[in-house]
Amino acid sequence: MSSAAKSDPIALTREVLLEGVGAEVAASFPGITRLGGQVVAALYLADEPRSMDELAEELGRSKSNVFSNLRALEAAQIVERRREAGARYDTFQLRGVYPDVVVGAYITRLRQVVADKRALVARADALLGDATGPEADGLRKRIDALGRKYTLFGDVFDEILPAGEGPIDLENLISKVPPAVLKTMAQLIRAAVDVSRRWRSGGDEN
Repeated sequence: MSSAAKSDPIALTREVLLEGVGAEVAASFPGITRLGGQVVAALYLADEPRSMDELAEELGRSKSNVFSNLRALEAAQIVERRREAGARYDTFQLRGVYPDVVVGAYITRLRQVVADKRALVARADALLGDATGPEADGLRKRIDALGRKYTLFGDVFDEILPAGEGPIDLENLISKVPPAVLKTMAQLIRAAVDVSRRWRSGGDEN
């Protein structure tokens, strides 16, 4: 913590936000460092788009480090680049309101992970083919279990979570769900978790 932040409540608050968002984003997205998360926080706290130079100065980091994280944030659909007519440099802004934009990007990433694993399962199953024997049977059992689980995950995404990329207005989405429905969903999820725990404690986890 900087010496200035220790004596200035505004500076202290900003520094806490920068560190907190930095850790959150870095933990959720491979290829984005804590600095990248701090860029997200800085853009959220800014009143207007910021240039790379402005971000580097504010965060006290090199332009090259800020630039590499900006590119990773663009690839993750969290940040977008723009250039006004006649301007000599690009500016950057969040693609949507924080934290919605990060949640949307994370859900997009999870969808891709599930799609990739389903493709992996299909490839592994094709490679195994009609092989026989105890080892092949055991391997086929685990491949089938993975396929079943990733298909289930994909179905849940399709049924519950909004499709497409970009920000998700979670506040608006949740506020439109009647409280009784949310309560019922929570009860069903807790019941399903309890059943799963009892089943796991008494049998094979696969």
